[in-house]
Amino acid sequence: MARASKKTARGRGAPRLAKVGLATVGLAKVAPGELVTLLDLVRYAVSRFVEAELAFAHGTTDPVAEAAFLVSEALHLNPEQFELFANARVTLAEGKTVLDLIHQRVTTRKPAAYLVNKIYMRGLPFYVDERVIVPRSFIGELLDSHFGGHGTAGSLIDDPTAVERVLDLCTGSGCLAILAAHHFPNATVDAVDISKGAIEVAARNVGEYGLENRISLYRGDLFAPLGDARYDLIITNPPYVDAEGMAALPPECRAEPKLAFDGGADGLDVVRRILREAPDHLMPDGGLVCEIGRGRGLVDEAFPELPLLWLDTEDSEGEVFWIAAADLG
Repeated sequence: MARASKKTARGRGAPRLAKVGLATVGLAKVAPGELVTLLDLVRYAVSRFVEAELAFAHGTTDPVAEAAFLVSEALHLNPEQFELFANARVTLAEGKTVLDLIHQRVTTRKPAAYLVNKIYMRGLPFYVDERVIVPRSFIGELLDSHFGGHGTAGSLIDDPTAVERVLDLCTGSGCLAILAAHHFPNATVDAVDISKGAIEVAARNVGEYGLENRISLYRGDLFAPLGDARYDLIITNPPYVDAEGMAALPPECRAEPKLAFDGGADGLDVVRRILREAPDHLMPDGGLVCEIGRGRGLVDEAFPELPLLWLDTEDSEGEVFWIAAADLG
């Protein structure tokens, strides 16, 4: 589960959108050719997104990044190609496609990733739909920054090639399991989710990356379907939104599966279970990486006896912790 913005809609009418050629999208009228380039479309999208007071917490963190993402996807461009084509002209048909997406984003308040059925993590594309939460975990970055081995400063695993078994709990779309399989080339990965729909989406992504022989998917409640299996590394991004946060979720997050957010009254219901059960599923020199959002204070208060190591990324501070198997008891 990932951070949820607390920005909410204020019940305003849907902003007027543009017209390209003969295809009306919304109410405003724009003469053919007024929106000419990719940058024109991005600027227009940003204006509509800001006007609609959309929330951004689903792979993009601001209206400019989200607009560029939607324009790129509508035109079948990799995000890294946007700058190259920013000043390229679009056809009327392409413009209509982009404006349709902008209209959907504003009027439905669905995450952009659902509109195009795609999200990127660490530069890799993954299929997503309403059966899974939109992936935006920090753990993918941490695999690169803290599990590099070979003398890397701050590395928590000496040699990634020596890792043989990895577990991804609450796998959702399977993106972290796939990133782990790429990062630990000699490891097999087990991935678990309680949702049937999530397992279906994860299976699609695993298949698209040709990792069926290395990633095994299990439907079940945390460790329940795994028997007595033990792992060198457990990674998990469980539900951790508390009751107050659930009540304040913006429409974008309400479009996602509630099961992927709801962590109980204080947000720690699932985290407590993971910490209690993980020792029975870790190798003696293994460890657990767990994302808990902005709940560090609650976690430290609830588990003062545990020497949790908090890991930071470029965009987060104290939202993911590591604990060695030996310190879990």
